[in-house]
Amino acid sequence: MRTKLIAATVAAACMFTAGQAMAELSPETVAGAVTVDAHEAKTLFDQGVAFVDTRNGADWEAGRIPGSIHLNSKSVLSEETLADAVARDERVVIYCNGWSCMRSSDASERAVSWGFTSVYYFRDGYPAWETVDYPIE
Repeated sequence: MRTKLIAATVAAACMFTAGQAMAELSPETVAGAVTVDAHEAKTLFDQGVAFVDTRNGADWEAGRIPGSIHLNSKSVLSEETLADAVARDERVVIYCNGWSCMRSSDASERAVSWGFTSVYYFRDGYPAWETVDYPIE
């Protein structure tokens, strides 16, 4: 009986841990936004589209996509700060630290809900940009 209880406890802990790990992955898409990969983001970058970096200050200071607007999604990003950075009908790419970071998906959802009509969700974010050796500052 004790062995069954221990096995059940271990199984429950494993399922909880796996569920937590899965919960930490950002969604592949955001309703109302266009998901882009690094190559598509670079095309938008080359076209002069605004990039919004939603990461924390330490990550921002460590490196970023050149010309990005820093709007920390947990402390700075709001409808007003985003509207000050880009017009509601202007194209904007929103990124963070990749698929394990929820900031860009959250910020993209919020931007769409605030009426921004050309939101590009760069799910793979800064790590993917850096991996393919695109410019950073």
